[in-house]
Amino acid sequence: MPKLPILMYHSVSSNLEESKDLTIAVSKLEEQFAYLKENGYQSLHFKDIQTIKGASGFPKKAVIITFDDVYVNQLELAYPLLNKYKFKACFYVPFKYVNGTDSWNTDDENIMSVAQLKSLDPEVIELGMHSFSHKKYHEMSVEEIQSDFDLCKEFIVENKLEVHNTLAYPYGKYPRKGVEKEQFFDLLQKNQIAYGLRIGNRVNRFPLKNNYEIQRLDIKGEDSLATFKRKLKFGKMLF
Repeated sequence: MPKLPILMYHSVSSNLEESKDLTIAVSKLEEQFAYLKENGYQSLHFKDIQTIKGASGFPKKAVIITFDDVYVNQLELAYPLLNKYKFKACFYVPFKYVNGTDSWNTDDENIMSVAQLKSLDPEVIELGMHSFSHKKYHEMSVEEIQSDFDLCKEFIVENKLEVHNTLAYPYGKYPRKGVEKEQFFDLLQKNQIAYGLRIGNRVNRFPLKNNYEIQRLDIKGEDSLATFKRKLKFGKMLF
């Protein structure tokens, strides 16, 4: 079965000294993109993998590049690099905070506006959902989650955004056990969610085992290129 590593990024900074935890320096990001390009990786959108029938049609070296929270710094710093290296990426939108700040977090980072989201080339950037209110699904009731979905749909329709039905779980959190997990996955199906992304730090295999428990690799700002290479190949196993 072919491997499908999915990289998870958040904020991007022009300052190397700020490269830690969920913020990566643009110089490190470029180093990682250059490695992917030099080693023949093909970037995909989730809409691409929906069209691939079986492992035989899957690229030999595939990767999905994801960015959560649609910070303005992703537009300013990551988007030009994606164009430079001719890579695709998926940007996940917490709709409540569009044209505002990350008030669920530091309240210091600006979030893209609707106009900025629309300015992104859909051949390069596939927009996806990151919930409406950026709350942890495992702490919400079924009714609260459905209300959050309804608000997402209203925002998408009202603002005429092209958004793929992939959902990146805020904080990677979702109900993990028993009835709550079953109800959550039923709710995803009801709302026509095609893919649900957790963290997990493992490399996926294609075809995907469970579309609602797809794992992403948490790329940290302090990671060396050697660490990035190991994560890309092995996931969490060596850490």
